[in-house]
Amino acid sequence: MADFTPQPSCADPLEAALMPMQVAQDHIQQLVSPLTASETCSLREALGRVLHQDIISPHNVPAHRNSAMDGYAIASSDLNLGNDSLALQQIGIAFAGKPHQGQVSPGQCIRIMTGAVVPAECDTIIMQEHVAVDGDTITIHGKQRAGQHIRQAGEDLAIGDTALKAGRKLIPADLGLIASLGIADVNVTRKLKVAFFSTGDELRSIGDTLEAGQIYDSNRYTLYGMLTRLDVELLDLGVIPDQRDALRGALKQAATEADVIITTGGVSVGDADYVKEMLAELGQVAFWKIAMKPGRPLAFGKIDQTLFFGLPGNPVSVMVTFYQFVLPALQQLTGEAITAPHTFQVRCHNHIRKRPGRYEFQRGILFTDDNGELGVKTTGQQGSGILHSMSIANCFILIDETCDGIAEGEWVKVQPFSGLV
Repeated sequence: MADFTPQPSCADPLEAALMPMQVAQDHIQQLVSPLTASETCSLREALGRVLHQDIISPHNVPAHRNSAMDGYAIASSDLNLGNDSLALQQIGIAFAGKPHQGQVSPGQCIRIMTGAVVPAECDTIIMQEHVAVDGDTITIHGKQRAGQHIRQAGEDLAIGDTALKAGRKLIPADLGLIASLGIADVNVTRKLKVAFFSTGDELRSIGDTLEAGQIYDSNRYTLYGMLTRLDVELLDLGVIPDQRDALRGALKQAATEADVIITTGGVSVGDADYVKEMLAELGQVAFWKIAMKPGRPLAFGKIDQTLFFGLPGNPVSVMVTFYQFVLPALQQLTGEAITAPHTFQVRCHNHIRKRPGRYEFQRGILFTDDNGELGVKTTGQQGSGILHSMSIANCFILIDETCDGIAEGEWVKVQPFSGLV
């Protein structure tokens, strides 16, 4: 009988030649350069886009001193701080957009509405709830503070201030802020172009009749959903069979049309897994295997200037590797300011089995227990083919390489899905 030496596999707790997850993330970051091209879009179309240039305030916001309350504008010099009441003569009224015309003399006041310009002679607003009115005479009751309830000119932004920095992904509040500056168009990084396809002779499209051993391609729909939420231009190349020529052609086409190529399947060590081989032929392979679970076989490299991510074929592995590796790279490409993923510690409400050696992403459900405290539990079976576990989960339970299991009641680190996209 011929000698046989077992090869390293994903079943090994400490498989040789696996790159630590953090090292792989750092390596990707070093190889990604932000796009330099930009475009101008209208403010209404800018939601979710990444600013390419700083937004500089062209004027003060607010432009004038204005009232933060409905009430009465007075001079603080009229306040008699030793008495509980003060009578003043009302001589006019100021509305938002319609300032009071004329001077306010000592012993006088004006009725003022929220947002209205405060007259130059006044520096204090009295809430209407603290005032008794008798004809054109008002009586102020209670203790008042000089300077209260006034918004100062430039209190939000002064002329020349940086309102928003380049690299910011615009949220609804940002649109309002930019509108408050009177700016109608913004300069943003051009949209990324992402090509993606699945590989595998066993895959069929929705609507096809399945024969023995065939399955429906779910990964492209998962990728489509995750990429659509990032507002990128998509090139869906469908399902590519496990044939070198077909795969070579798809990769060449994608490299000429896209900034990023994402494939699923074909990066393991099977006889028909050609993705890594084709990447090495057409470009360069930066790394292949990562010490993580799920998602061990992940190929990363370049074809010319196009980034390539060869994700595993199992559905859960696709989502885990996308969120942990692809998403940060896409954000970096657009010039978006990258922040560390939002994580925090909670108590785990069930036992988790684990062997040291690989970083694990268990699917979890964050919930509030009977004591009103936040906790987490797993979704159940954690196989990389159980896509349902991602559907019902709302977080990842992060377990580092050294951990040899989690006991019920122990603290664990979680990464909520709401912080991803």
